Amino acid sequence: EMSEMSERSKQNVAHGLAWSYYVGYLKIVLPRLKKSMEEFSRANPNLPACRKTWKLHILVPLSCAIYDELEKADSNIQYVTELTETTLARGGIKKRVYKHSLYAITDEENQLWHCAVEYATPLQTLYAMSQEECAAFSREERLEQAKLFYRTLEEILKGSKECADAYRLIAYEEPEEVETHFLSREIVWHLRQEHHEEIAVPERSHLHTPSTALDSAELNLQISVSDLPQPLRTDGF
Repeated sequence: EMSEMSERSKQNVAHGLAWSYYVGYLKIVLPRLKKSMEEFSRANPNLPACRKTWKLHILVPLSCAIYDELEKADSNIQYVTELTETTLARGGIKKRVYKHSLYAITDEENQLWHCAVEYATPLQTLYAMSQEECAAFSREERLEQAKLFYRTLEEILKGSKECADAYRLIAYEEPEEVETHFLSREIVWHLRQEHHEEIAVPERSHLHTPSTALDSAELNLQISVSDLPQPLRTDGF
């Protein structure tokens, strides 16, 4: 009965992780991000500035596979510097530091794109749970939870006035065959979309969409009819 009640009220792993990520991190850092980008732009006038890309680009790999260093995921992504940090007292921790990394991303034409980008770190928890036998969390369940995490986070952020226009969620599935510069292409595609935000809808409809890019509509189709994944199984990994 308790399990069924938890499912009906969305008290599951992905839902809780999404809310924790928002309340404990994104709601704190996103309202301050544009100021950090403005300060960086003033201090580095030699770097091209596009205000439409002054967002935190949040990577959501549905496999939950996360690299601690983006350069190891794709050599076309190179660290540039840290943006201005935010220091707050939080949960008994004095002077807790929040900061973001700026990266230069090389596209297929050797053009450089600069943006703040990082993984949605709660996905590390989902991945770790699928590796722990005591968690009874299979790879299939991990995928369902990753999709639900994305959908829940998207809904939360859409309703957040504080975070409006300060983020870009990039959900994707890695190709089965290894592609050396898959991730950089995904990010650059989203940066190009941001550059074209002001273009009329008929023109924008002709823009290329990578086959691996996922939006909420596709995820709605991939997840079961209900908002929640099926109950966790214990039939192995």
